Amino acid sequence: MSNDPLELKQYIRTVKNFPINGITFRDITSLIETPNAFVKTCNSLTDITKDFGADIVVSIESRGFIFAGTIARDLKLPFVLARKPGKLPNETYKKSFDLEYGSTSIEIQKNTEIKNNQKIIIIDDLVATGGTAIACAELITENFNVKNSDILILCIINLLELGGSKLIKERGYLLKTLIDYD
Repeated sequence: MSNDPLELKQYIRTVKNFPINGITFRDITSLIETPNAFVKTCNSLTDITKDFGADIVVSIESRGFIFAGTIARDLKLPFVLARKPGKLPNETYKKSFDLEYGSTSIEIQKNTEIKNNQKIIIIDDLVATGGTAIACAELITENFNVKNSDILILCIINLLELGGSKLIKERGYLLKTLIDYD
């Protein structure tokens, strides 16, 4: 069964064999190039963030930045960047993880102000295997002493067949997505 209450799937292209052979890529560029779809998406993400009572918006490089910036602006919340290695100018906390088609790590600056009583929303474009979102959430829980239950991972797309959403929930993090693909 497919979930698309905002009717956004029509703005997401499916690209076969990208970025490597055997991968089906869900391309959000057509969604962000369509003003009414982009606004509808951003407004929904902002509403979810507000309802959660988030104190800080953390976003995963790079497509998550597109949406997180609008949420942080609309709700006047701090916007923390979770970036690929070597992209941040200060000392960082680092978490390595596996992807659907490789491995990498994610970093957040050590001088970032996140307190253990704050509610954190992590924004990314999609959940596939869950590796990136879990790594980001673990980086926050391990280094900033935030409880798993105070983190909401918020994505546009959930690729259910890859099992990432199940892993996220099993680890005690909250998850909300706008569109599910079976």
